[in-house]
Amino acid sequence: MQGKSFYGSLIWTVCFVASGIAQSQQSRTLIVDGHPGHVAVIEANGKSCVEIEALANLTNGSLSFNGNQITLTLHAAPVAQPASQGFSKAFLNAGIESMSEIREWRSALQSAIRYGFPPNDDWVNRYRGAATSSVRSASVQASTDSDRSAAQLLGKELDHMQQLSDKMLAMRKNMTYIVPNALANDPLDQKIINCAHSLSAMAANGQFHDDGACH
Repeated sequence: MQGKSFYGSLIWTVCFVASGIAQSQQSRTLIVDGHPGHVAVIEANGKSCVEIEALANLTNGSLSFNGNQITLTLHAAPVAQPASQGFSKAFLNAGIESMSEIREWRSALQSAIRYGFPPNDDWVNRYRGAATSSVRSASVQASTDSDRSAAQLLGKELDHMQQLSDKMLAMRKNMTYIVPNALANDPLDQKIINCAHSLSAMAANGQFHDDGACH
């Protein structure tokens, strides 16, 4: 009998047990680590044996016959993949940095409006570029289902911030007066705040939970 390495040294002697031959069978079983189930162990001529077909079935192996030669090919047990839950450390750090960049953009926009310095394309582009780059970096770091779901919400938060910024720029270009507290009752700005709170709560808990605040 020939075969590949059997996960280290197998101490049992594998015997081909012919039907119709009396054997002394005890209540013993063979369990192969990593494979569900077991096969019966039979005592034959002072040796512990298992039936070759049962061993092949247990290990997802295959048998082939060539004359008086039997080849047992053993396959490695499938490796269980870890559950894709929670945030990975790399994504969590990148996501927090992304939220910081968006928050800085919003704060700058809010200050400009409050103190009568309407935003212009030049400085908005700087904040937008930093926030966009950071969100993209976080998306690249996403490796779990929670990471990828949160990355989508980060993208929505970035879109909302872009819309708010564009809205203020359009008002300036149209010579529309922007009151100092223009953002106080703006629905879009409130959505940005609510989304930020939701994402911050997820980061603190380490688990993804979509409460609809970012949609």
